[in-house]
Amino acid sequence: MGLIIVAIVFGIIEGITEWLPVSSTGHLILFEEILPQYVSKDVWDMFLVIIQLGAILASVILFWNKIWPFQKPNKPLGKSIIKKESFVLWLKVIIATIPGVVFVLLGLDEKCDKYFYNSTGVAIALIVFGILFILIERYNKKRTPKYDGIGDITYTIALYIGLFQLLAAAFPGTSRSGATILGALLLGVSRVAASEFTFILAIPAMLGASALKILDFIKTGMVLGTNDIIFLSVGTICAFIVSVIAIKFLMGYIKKHNFEVFGYYRIIIGVIVILFFAIAK
Repeated sequence: MGLIIVAIVFGIIEGITEWLPVSSTGHLILFEEILPQYVSKDVWDMFLVIIQLGAILASVILFWNKIWPFQKPNKPLGKSIIKKESFVLWLKVIIATIPGVVFVLLGLDEKCDKYFYNSTGVAIALIVFGILFILIERYNKKRTPKYDGIGDITYTIALYIGLFQLLAAAFPGTSRSGATILGALLLGVSRVAASEFTFILAIPAMLGASALKILDFIKTGMVLGTNDIIFLSVGTICAFIVSVIAIKFLMGYIKKHNFEVFGYYRIIIGVIVILFFAIAK
């Protein structure tokens, strides 16, 4: 029973923190210390990757109409079966993904993890980007977005957003969604468009990272037991369900509110992480 409870808790954490700009890494590193692990380290490492697939599936389903580039042909109206706007969107997503691919191919992600993937590094990133969220949102109160819809984002802006995404790859605790949303806001993209582009950009970014890690696990010849499969399945399903709720919540929330509250939340979590690990030592 304890195994299932832990899987559910981490599925919930992943589902919420992967999409809200509050850093999934910051929460996972804290709860990994608090909650017991009922599986081996190898299975646990795989679990943290697999539950991301549940989160990705939520984004795919919710934004299916925007990302699927084909439609049923309409002969009377002479409509094409290809949706040009979806193809253009994917081109922008690919462009935004290039910096991250180069970053990984150069092995810079592993080097950054070596130095920054620890409680202190994560806490600092949480606090610093929390402050930035507050400052940027206050700055944006005096500005009118240049790019209202996701279709208004240019190829150049997409590339810049991809470069901002590198901050999350370099500094664990930054939050991938947080970095891209912050960057998009600074570039003049509206909150709704910034969030939509961020969620769609997550599909290839997270899918690619997860696929590489899963291949590494397969190469090790890891054999999963019944409890391991249950653990992975429950966590993934839970992450999917909660991700759907989290994405819908955020898309509704930002239509009437800004991201300032997430900035304060990040600062609080950052302080908690610092205090927790300082006391634990």
